Amino acid sequence: MSAEHAVVADVLVIIGTGAMGMSVARRMGAGRVIVLADVDEQLLTDVAEALITDGHRVLTKKVDVTSRESVAGLAAFAADAGRVLHVVHTAGLSPSQASAEAILAVDLLGVALVLDEFEQVIASGGSGVVIASMSAYIIPPPDAAIETQLATTLTDELLSLPACINALATGQLAYPFAKRANVIRVAAAAKSWGRRGARINSISPGIISTAMGRLELDSENGQMMRSMVKSSGSGRLGTPDDIGAAAELLLGPLAAFITGIDLLVDGGVIAALRTGGFEQAD
Repeated sequence: MSAEHAVVADVLVIIGTGAMGMSVARRMGAGRVIVLADVDEQLLTDVAEALITDGHRVLTKKVDVTSRESVAGLAAFAADAGRVLHVVHTAGLSPSQASAEAILAVDLLGVALVLDEFEQVIASGGSGVVIASMSAYIIPPPDAAIETQLATTLTDELLSLPACINALATGQLAYPFAKRANVIRVAAAAKSWGRRGARINSISPGIISTAMGRLELDSENGQMMRSMVKSSGSGRLGTPDDIGAAAELLLGPLAAFITGIDLLVDGGVIAALRTGGFEQAD
């Protein structure tokens, strides 16, 4: 086949090698090049080998999502592999894993950098999903002025905002604040991604049985989390495939008119909290 008639591969980018990202990779990776990225090189290698064993075509790239240079390098790497059709950003830190400073750097700045850099390479007709969190719905929403700042401030200046500095001072609020900011940044990015003919949305998972989720269930907040699950309409923990299915929907053609939104996938926890249905776990 001549070079001018060579088929350009469709590329699925998965940032973060956790169970949610792997669910999306297995659901949507067949026939595509999966570009798998993570800061942990050994984990990256292990997960890539598992996907390759399953028959997927996988390329790997180490990335530090707190570094614009690193994220830009990943975006260029993905574009070199083919047509960047889907981007799924799952990388993040929880309160039991990291300090407030690290959470804001990875969970807030990292998301903003991914939105910036992949906007430059996403294909027309492409789409992206950012993993936020149900916790964004538990804290009071920011006032309009702060929301505007979180939406419009240049990415490299985000962590200098007074609201971010205040989130650092409050410690435990850093995580839900960062996730609320993710929802806002995704909404703001919808217009610029749209100019490229692409869509971008976020998903706010509830309490999911991932390594991170189980760590939080074993933390000092575990009893409260179990009460939330007990109170929910589903009455169970979520699975990585619950989130993978939601991501597949938002990334695919059935969601062609959906962009700039956050999809709450929590089994009914927030609905119970908002309507007085909360019960203490035994």
